[in-house]
Amino acid sequence: MMGFFRLAFFGYIALTVLYFLVSIYSRSTQREELEKEWDAEEGPGDRDAYIAAGMAEYDKGLRKKLIWLVYVLPTLAVIAAIYLLNFA
Repeated sequence: MMGFFRLAFFGYIALTVLYFLVSIYSRSTQREELEKEWDAEEGPGDRDAYIAAGMAEYDKGLRKKLIWLVYVLPTLAVIAAIYLLNFA
């Protein structure tokens, strides 16, 4: 049983690192997309304000919330595997 807890502990540490890497990558691609969009259109107003508004919208959006699946899907997979191997 102690081995399972050790595996879960280090697994969640690895998932946390993966979550932060995916989150940083997603924010970076969103910011780059906003920069390209502003450059292509010679957008209205200040470039930094446009990007800040777009990033604030991103923070409220679905794409950021879906990154939490980094934790949910592996946890569900392990629970399903335990159930299927022991009780099915």
